Amino acid sequence: MLFTILEPDFSHEDERGKLIQLVREGYRQVNVLYSEAGVIRGGHYHKKNREAFYIIEGECEAKLSRDGINETVSFSIGSFFQFEPYTVHAFKFSKDTLMIGMYDLGVENEDGTKDIFTLDS
Repeated sequence: MLFTILEPDFSHEDERGKLIQLVREGYRQVNVLYSEAGVIRGGHYHKKNREAFYIIEGECEAKLSRDGINETVSFSIGSFFQFEPYTVHAFKFSKDTLMIGMYDLGVENEDGTKDIFTLDS
């Protein structure tokens, strides 16, 4: 399997609504990503970073590959998942989608380069 399903550290629901604590530690960079329906994003991998995502609204299909293994998986609201380094990932968004993306180390390196690579790089 080219991805790992994660569980939030904590969640609480009552008559006021719901609180979901995704993580308490382990990630240094957190991004909010909005993608419109029909858009394809990604098509890259990271050599150093584990990257986790949580879908707040919408849905997407992820095409994944690593070490000659290819996999396509669908994610929707509430999906929480992670890719290990060297996993090529590309998302196709079938609905307008709001998601959180988290890197364990951060994508910007100290020398100004970025830990983002395509198959041609």
